[in-house]
Amino acid sequence: MHRRSFLDFARYAALAAVIPTDWRVRLRPSFRADPFSLGVASGDPTADSVMLWTRLAPEPLVPGYGMDAVRTAVRWELAEDDTFGRVIQQGRATAAPELGHSVHVDATGLAPGRDYFYRFMAGDAVSAVGRTRTTPAANTIEPLRLGVAGCQSYEAGHYTALEHMAQERFDLIAHTGDYIYEYSGRDGGVRKHATIEIQSLEDYRIRYAQYKSDAMLQAAHASCPWLVTWDDHEVDNNYANEVGENWMESAEQMRARRAMAYQAWWENQPVRVPRVRSWADLTIHRGTQWGGLASLWTLDTRQYRSDQPCGDGNKVVPCGNWADPDSTLLGRGQEQWLADGVATSRARWQVLAQQVMVAPFDFRAGPEVQVSMDQWSGYPAAHERLLTMIAERAANRTVVLTGDIHSAWANDLATDFGRPEGRVVAAEFVGTSIASGGDGADRSGGVTDTSLAENPHTKWQSARRGYLRCEVTPEAWHTDYRVVPYITRPGAPVETASRWRVEHGVAGIQRV
Repeated sequence: MHRRSFLDFARYAALAAVIPTDWRVRLRPSFRADPFSLGVASGDPTADSVMLWTRLAPEPLVPGYGMDAVRTAVRWELAEDDTFGRVIQQGRATAAPELGHSVHVDATGLAPGRDYFYRFMAGDAVSAVGRTRTTPAANTIEPLRLGVAGCQSYEAGHYTALEHMAQERFDLIAHTGDYIYEYSGRDGGVRKHATIEIQSLEDYRIRYAQYKSDAMLQAAHASCPWLVTWDDHEVDNNYANEVGENWMESAEQMRARRAMAYQAWWENQPVRVPRVRSWADLTIHRGTQWGGLASLWTLDTRQYRSDQPCGDGNKVVPCGNWADPDSTLLGRGQEQWLADGVATSRARWQVLAQQVMVAPFDFRAGPEVQVSMDQWSGYPAAHERLLTMIAERAANRTVVLTGDIHSAWANDLATDFGRPEGRVVAAEFVGTSIASGGDGADRSGGVTDTSLAENPHTKWQSARRGYLRCEVTPEAWHTDYRVVPYITRPGAPVETASRWRVEHGVAGIQRV
């Protein structure tokens, strides 16, 4: 699209998104089909509240998703039992067309460390029932069962791993990004996107609707609350701040695209994030306290990062501006927020849920070093600031949970950019993809026995599909790598491929 045409279209779309056709609220709506076709979800729990979500979409894959441009009343209930015999709260929300007919209910005044059940109603329609949970009271120590998921290209295969996650009865699921993919026709064609590459807010809404129509994703959302962040494919592959993948869009165009993408992300996720003047600047990094056991820091490594050095990709270093001391993935504001949060947290464990691998991995045998420019290894100054902060404030009680690369890794994290003189101060568990990359393999391409031997901080690596199952106590952190043998056809079983343990206060991960 020509630059001026794109900007004119984006301004028109933004204007249309904030001016509803009718300011009245339809109290008794009727629908041509189930308005709750996208399921329900909850997220961002605290000790006394949780965010409840749904979105009205009786015809999810057509423009307008089967809804008139009218504000619509939606009722909600929260109960202590899944039959709703003991309803403790109820209310009414408004699904507004300018927000994609999404509904966000911040249910407050709840008891800590408790299961609750919720549902929505509009007209005669009733949604599925979701289970949610509040976090434990401050300074109390309760174990945590945490699932970790990410990278779920709809076209690449079935969400079998999410189906198994729904049966794990986690307390919480952390999603590390790439919830949707913005392009079409690149991932094997097991299933097809309903639209071509996304160009408008309506396109983003339809893409989210198609993903959320999946029964396995709905079941995983309904099973427990989620902590959700984004990575690149929610906007544009490998974008960095206001720089697109192929440098074909101006900063203005990328901000317009970010505004559409970030708004659609918010509309479709159970998140509690600050309101901003512009959707293009939506702030999503935030902290969650699991009583006195763990502080979970959900990070954003896309919106504020410097452009990838040396033209992106895997490059031999040093190169170009790779060693720039001012380079950043988090932005200085988010870096300081994280450092202050870790410094003041009294929790036993510090947990970073984020997108790209922290541990550097040298893909080239011999004296030359070749690393990824899109990961923390492309930003050595930022990498050193992060690991130094952890060493000074939370050494060997910090766990990093990572996604992005469609493969699983178990890494020790050390200062001095992983050099032999570095000090191990944290553990990193990289979760593989739910679907992206197809059926996968026992090992990623480019990773060999030789390269693993030259990267001793990487203890294990696999490229099967699956998720992480983490069990956390005051004494130790356990991570199981749960994998399925295939996703290009339904019905795959799940098994544990590898198990790892981190002892509180002890350097280095241990295989179980």
